[in-house]
Amino acid sequence: MAKKEFIYMGKTLEELQTMGLKELAQLLPSRVRRKLKRGLTDAEKIFLRNLKTSKKPVKTHCRSMIILPEMVNKAIKVHNGKTFEDVMVQPEMIGHYLGEFALTRRKVSHSAPGVGATKSSSNISVK
Repeated sequence: MAKKEFIYMGKTLEELQTMGLKELAQLLPSRVRRKLKRGLTDAEKIFLRNLKTSKKPVKTHCRSMIILPEMVNKAIKVHNGKTFEDVMVQPEMIGHYLGEFALTRRKVSHSAPGVGATKSSSNISVK
């Protein structure tokens, strides 16, 4: 079975990668289009430049960076507030934000209640 070719709004990945930022913005949702119309921040421009030149994963705090076609098949380390999480950019991620793929919260797993947590726990020996 042949692998299905990626298509975004009727355009192949190669066509998306050759487009300019303004042409690409017309295909993206309105919120993303507005951000691209206002221009990228200095930190986002530096991140894109580093991404093009670097061979290893690039670390970034730019969680609000929009995933562009030129980022596809690149490894990026996105900061989640505590550590950098690995994100491998797939074609389906185009138009989303980097922060969507590096979750900032994790599931809380509680252990047994501590001493003093209930009325009966004060009678239990600590040893």
